[in-house]
Amino acid sequence: MIQFLLNQELRSEHALDPNLTVLNYLREHLGKSGTKEGCASGDCGACTVVVGELQTDEQGAEQIRYRSLNSCLTFVSSLHGKQLITVEDLKHQGQLHSVQQAMVECHGSQCGFCTPGFVMSLFALQKNSDAPDSAKAHEALAGNLCRCTGYRPILAAAEQACCNKPQDQFDSREAQTIARLKSIAPTQTGELNSGDKRCLVPLTVADLADLYDAYPQARLLAGGTDLALEVTQFHRTLPVMIYVGNIEAMKRIETFDDRLEIGAATALSDCYSALHHEYPDFGDLLHRFASLQIRNQGTLGGNIGNASPIGDSPPLLIALGAQIVLCKGNVRRTLALEDYFIDYRVTARQDSEFIEKIIVPKGHALFRAYKVSKRLDDDISAVCAAFNLKLDNGVISDARVAFGGMAATPKRAQHCEAVLIGATWNSATVEKACAALAEDFTPLSDFRASKEYRLLSAQNLLRKYFIELQTPHIETRVTAYV
Repeated sequence: MIQFLLNQELRSEHALDPNLTVLNYLREHLGKSGTKEGCASGDCGACTVVVGELQTDEQGAEQIRYRSLNSCLTFVSSLHGKQLITVEDLKHQGQLHSVQQAMVECHGSQCGFCTPGFVMSLFALQKNSDAPDSAKAHEALAGNLCRCTGYRPILAAAEQACCNKPQDQFDSREAQTIARLKSIAPTQTGELNSGDKRCLVPLTVADLADLYDAYPQARLLAGGTDLALEVTQFHRTLPVMIYVGNIEAMKRIETFDDRLEIGAATALSDCYSALHHEYPDFGDLLHRFASLQIRNQGTLGGNIGNASPIGDSPPLLIALGAQIVLCKGNVRRTLALEDYFIDYRVTARQDSEFIEKIIVPKGHALFRAYKVSKRLDDDISAVCAAFNLKLDNGVISDARVAFGGMAATPKRAQHCEAVLIGATWNSATVEKACAALAEDFTPLSDFRASKEYRLLSAQNLLRKYFIELQTPHIETRVTAYV
């Protein structure tokens, strides 16, 4: 059984189909049609809902953290122990919520189909903002598409909703909601079981290891932003899933003198602060990693584990010399991330083995990252590049150069690195290294970019890296377009 709050209503579910998304649960099982399906792939934001979770702040006080999510990519099992808020829950005692009122007064709605999703993103923004902030508003709404256009009045509504925001029913019931969430906090493995399909929800790494050993055919579910597409887009059935999002030990970020250790189930939005502090380029790229709804849900471990050749984080992590800790039963092994990827969607992971955490070295001052895509926000890379050199008196003593989108896996450019190591860091060396990239990669052509464009882009990004290190005041990183 799983339990969660639907606003203030306790829901206990056991026999639901584990392949059921929150979107379809709301619309088809509860008759709540305010949440819309626009794309069923996490691109449009029409299905946005907000999920509240208990967290402890730096002073030790308990509070509720509200986050916007795409309900079309969220399986019901991931709600275990949380609070789900939909657009129907905002109106209170006959009065519109302040974010709804702002949309009305600023004329932010046209056809209205996308409006509930915008409202829910604004609600999450209001809960997480103390004052109007244009950058935060754009970030909060970047995952919501209005097909009629009209973003200016919606942004005006965001400013109004976050300016002198009034107390609402969620604020006045916060203590009550915290108490109720504590009362339903999971204490043992939860389960959804429809007879032929099941999803298990363990609470510890040890329980996960035992379950995965018992069900080696199970699919691990973290954020679900990739896995859910198999159900919503390809109409496949997932007979057994194991949801790892309730394992607190896999959601921690620990900082040491020489490294960061990031739990594999840590949401990308939670990774931002630590990674940006150590490597600003990594943080900047995370801001372009899909939408806020996706970053609130997708995990760093998932972005590695799905072994996509165009995943944005692996090239950066490889260039930094990151490692992953793999767990199988009570046995752990540490593997260089570059050795994890074998071929297209083929990895070194053994049966019943899972990524427990990612180890990111610190102290690489010359690390830079670049992403080339057709759109600035919410788009997949055509080419993703990461460069990490060590210079001693103008001579390159070490080089790590990695790319995504250039091969069947995220991959180091070994011929390029061989040219760089031991050479003087100048334009002549860079041109030789650019030529060597043609030996490292034979990229494919697809709808994102041609093979010729990809190779030329990779070479130009290396030239860009050289120019930026020569003129560090230039701030043009991770902003490239096709």
